[in-house]
Amino acid sequence: MKRRTLLKSAAACLSATSLSATATSTSKSTDFKLTARSINRFSDAALRLERLHSVVVMQHGEIVFAEAFRGPPVAQAVNVKSVSKSVMAALVGCAFEHGSLDNVEVTLGEVAPDLIPADADPRVAKLRVQDFLTMRIGLERQSGRNYGRWAASDDWVRYALSRPFSAEPGGRMLYSTAGWHVLGALLSEVTGKSLLALSRDWLGKPLDIEFAPWTRGPQGRYLGGNEMSMSPLEMVRFGELYRLGGRWNDKRVMADRWASQSFSPRTVSPWSNDGYGYGWFLRAHGDHFIAYARGYGGQVIHVVPDAGVVVAMTSGTSQPARSGGYMSDLHSLVEKELLG
Repeated sequence: MKRRTLLKSAAACLSATSLSATATSTSKSTDFKLTARSINRFSDAALRLERLHSVVVMQHGEIVFAEAFRGPPVAQAVNVKSVSKSVMAALVGCAFEHGSLDNVEVTLGEVAPDLIPADADPRVAKLRVQDFLTMRIGLERQSGRNYGRWAASDDWVRYALSRPFSAEPGGRMLYSTAGWHVLGALLSEVTGKSLLALSRDWLGKPLDIEFAPWTRGPQGRYLGGNEMSMSPLEMVRFGELYRLGGRWNDKRVMADRWASQSFSPRTVSPWSNDGYGYGWFLRAHGDHFIAYARGYGGQVIHVVPDAGVVVAMTSGTSQPARSGGYMSDLHSLVEKELLG
C-alpha cells in the first residue's frame, strides 16, 4: 500500500456549560501545528483499525493527509449515514441566510401546518425548529428498533407526527431520524424545493459537493437525516465550512453565527454523555474543543476549530460504532494520535 505524505444530572449541565465556554474561546485558531511525526503516528494507528476505510486530514484549508486504507478511494462518494443529520442542520442555516426561515423559534404550525395530521396532539403544532435540530421534539423516537416500522409506513411525516409523546417537547434528547425527516419536509414546504435541490444549490455549488439522489419516502420526499452520500474529500470541505464560520471563498453560505450556534451545547447524548448542538455532537480533549458529525458504522467528521483541523473518516457499515467501542477508537485516533 502506498502511503501519502450532556442530560440526566446537574453534573451534565455543568459539562454543557463548560463546553459552551470552550467553544467560545476556540472561535479563533491558535498556533497549533500538525507535525510530520504526529501525522505519521496518526497514520500508523489508523492503519491498525481494521474497520476504518479512509481518512482525510485538513489543516487551515490544506489537505495534509489523505489515504484509503481499504474500500473506495477518497474521491469516491459513500453513504455517510447519519452524518446526513449534520448536513440537514447546515441546510437550516442556509435557509436563514436565504430568508426562507426567520429563526429557530418558529413552529411547525406557523411555517408548515399542512404537514400536521388532523388527529395530532395539539403540542405537535407548537414544535419549534430548534426542537427538531436538537432531537428534543419529545415524540416516540423512530430509530433503533422502531426504524423499520416507521420506514414501512405509507407516510413517513404523518406517521412520525402521529406517535405518542415520550417526553415533553424541548426536554431530553431522543435520538430519532424521523424528526429530521419532518424537518426536511418543513424545508421543502417553505422553499418549494426538494432536499436534493436545496443540497445541490445551497451546499453543493459553493463547496463542490456532488450530491447524488438518495432514498425517498412514499410521498417522494428525500429522506431527511440519513442515506446521503459524500466522498471523504467532500466531507472534509463540509467540516471546513463550519470551521470557517459558514463562509466559503469569501461568500456567506450559512447565516452569520450559525456555525457557532450549532457548536453550542443544547442537550446531552444519553449514550455518550457528549454535548449536542444543532446537528453536531460536542466534546473536549484537553484544551481543544471538538465538534463531530457521526454516522452509523463510523462515518465521522471531526472539527477542531482552535487547531484549524478537520478530519473526515469513513468505515464499513456492517457493524455499529458504539460510543464505548469503535467510536471511542475513532475519537482516540484524532485526540491522542493527531492532536496529542
